Amino acid sequence: MSAIPLTLLRGRRHVVGAKVSPYAYVAPFFLLFCAFGLFPLIYTAWVSLHEWTLLSDEHTFIGLGNFGTLLGDPYFWNATFNTLSIGIISTVPQLLLAIWLAHLLNRPLRLQTFFRVSLLLPNVTSVVAVVVIFSQLFGRDFGLINWVLGGFGVGAIDWAAGTASSHVAISVMIMWRWTGYNALIFLAAMQAVPRDLYEAATIDGASGFTQLRKITVPMIRPTIVFVVIVSTIGAMQILAEPLLFGGSLVTGGPDRQFQTLSLFVYEHGFSKFDFGYASAASWVMFLFVVLVAGVNYLLTRRMKGGLR
Repeated sequence: MSAIPLTLLRGRRHVVGAKVSPYAYVAPFFLLFCAFGLFPLIYTAWVSLHEWTLLSDEHTFIGLGNFGTLLGDPYFWNATFNTLSIGIISTVPQLLLAIWLAHLLNRPLRLQTFFRVSLLLPNVTSVVAVVVIFSQLFGRDFGLINWVLGGFGVGAIDWAAGTASSHVAISVMIMWRWTGYNALIFLAAMQAVPRDLYEAATIDGASGFTQLRKITVPMIRPTIVFVVIVSTIGAMQILAEPLLFGGSLVTGGPDRQFQTLSLFVYEHGFSKFDFGYASAASWVMFLFVVLVAGVNYLLTRRMKGGLR
């Protein structure tokens, strides 16, 4: 008689353990997220409602005053334009090149492992080293880029002085660093595509580009959506490249020609110590990131119909 209740008790413990254990496994992530993600986010929102500076011990509540001042700040909109410009120039060619490189590496090639590892090397290189090298390449007087352009009769370009030229230079740095990383993600998705589809397309006389456009891209569409969203979020948070390219100027050049939103927040938070204004800018920047990522998600979702 005593064995039956013991069996039932063990069964109940097993059922409870099976239901509770998944939450116990993911609990550390949510605890860390609440401590280092959710709490700073909420606290930043609270700080943005105050006149909060390190120069004063009193933090006056001003409501949405920081947001009103921010929306009328021309420097903020300049930083927004620079962020979108650099983001588009760096992200669109980067993703197209990454898909093309992944398509090439998805074919039978010699030294495949070597080429795949080589694609990842730019990403593991220190961003400081990348910016220092490319700053020398884009140098006005002795840069390699201007030397090559001089061979075609183009005069020396002061890449850091102009808005368009500085955006191109920074975008090239970002492309060089992240194209290979995204190519490996696309390659992993491409290897899951059934080889029978390519063999049938080859028999039908389809070229490599046609196979890429008609077979590969539609089949890896979920991966493309993921990479586009992640790349968009990263492009909206560019900080190190423009900061180091401008010689650690938080203004993004003397005329703010390449100051991004992250640099704008950094300037007011850690240069002027106006944390209330910087927090308001951070929240508007967060909303911009969500908006742009959402638009990219919708556009990428529609891509399937346009490729048929």
